Amino acid sequence: MTDTDSGSAQPAPQKRADARRNQQRLLDAAAAAFITSGVDAPVRDIATKAGVGVGTIYRHFPTRADLIVAVYRHQVEACAEAGPTLLTNSSTPHTALARWINLFVDFLVTKHGLAEALQSDDAAFENLHAYFLDRLVPVCAQLLDAAATAGEIVPDLDAYELLRGVGNLCIGAGNDSRYDARRLVALLVAGLRLRQ
Repeated sequence: MTDTDSGSAQPAPQKRADARRNQQRLLDAAAAAFITSGVDAPVRDIATKAGVGVGTIYRHFPTRADLIVAVYRHQVEACAEAGPTLLTNSSTPHTALARWINLFVDFLVTKHGLAEALQSDDAAFENLHAYFLDRLVPVCAQLLDAAATAGEIVPDLDAYELLRGVGNLCIGAGNDSRYDARRLVALLVAGLRLRQ
């Protein structure tokens, strides 16, 4: 109960547990649909995969742009949160870095149609690139610093440059079956190691 005499405001209500679960299922289903069908995947298919009605999608995400932004942010957050976990649970910082870069590659190569959506005039997409950089560059820097401190990689590597290089290696990965972005990125990450 809130004390109305003290002037303290009531905290914002938390989403119900079932609403949070529905939203999580929707984001996961939308991400999977975007991988197979691109960002224009039918909302009906996403609802079916999530086990909810179409109305539930529109209640959480009134426009397709809202859904795309939410999926993108959700996946950026998952990638960002994985960095410290991998650093704690991997045998070496370089192993953590390599695993995290692999997750980053997953993120990049599964974004069918997202690049085009981000180029659109829709205001909903304006801040996504900055958000992406703000969340992932510091995580990459933390992993690079840990590996450099452990003497595993060359020091003073720039996280932004590494992510940009990985991103460039991933461009066109879906357009040429002979092009293996993962293999090239693995070579890049292996090349960061100091020779013992």
